[in-house]
Amino acid sequence: EFEERCKAPCTRPLKEYQACAKRIQGDESGHKHCTGQYFDYWQCVDKCVATKLFTHLK
Repeated sequence: EFEERCKAPCTRPLKEYQACAKRIQGDESGHKHCTGQYFDYWQCVDKCVATKLFTHLK
């Protein structure tokens, strides 16, 4: 529930991750990855969820 509500403010890092994934699609060398973009997206979601979650826990 909280995660879904936090996807909208994090569309930019999500789009960057999706663009990276599309760019490296078909890379069979295994050297290309989108780890940075993946973590940037989830860091954004985590930061957003934390502010909403802790207000409900009090």
